[in-house]
Amino acid sequence: MTGEQPPHPATRSYDGDGITVNYDAHRCVHAAECVHGLPSVFDVARRPWATPGHAPADEVADVVRRCPSGALRYHRTDGMPDEVPDTPTHVSSHPDGVLHVRGDLEIDTPDGSVRATRAMLCGCGRTGQAPFCDHGGACADHG
Repeated sequence: MTGEQPPHPATRSYDGDGITVNYDAHRCVHAAECVHGLPSVFDVARRPWATPGHAPADEVADVVRRCPSGALRYHRTDGMPDEVPDTPTHVSSHPDGVLHVRGDLEIDTPDGSVRATRAMLCGCGRTGQAPFCDHGGACADHG
């Protein structure tokens, strides 16, 4: 995504044909959209666990966009556009207190402002990754 912050220290990059996938472990809530969506690319039993070269870049991008937390992002290196934010921005509150947000986002964090297209924000206020949900607070009791 253009204008995006440099990767957080916990972020890893995985290069494929025409696409680079970035993974931020601190934002991952293990929704497993990636693993279920494209197991040939995303396999937690394999190292490296993400191998974007195992599928066409368009398929990898489609699955990365399913990641609700924004822990997975991509950058196209084949001249195709990077992820385009949803317009208008959409916010949904879930019973566990998590706010799912999609759009052109600028999120204030203790480390500064972060640009994103997807995020899961903590609604209970007891996260170790403020403002992102880590399911470590009261929301963890809701499964």
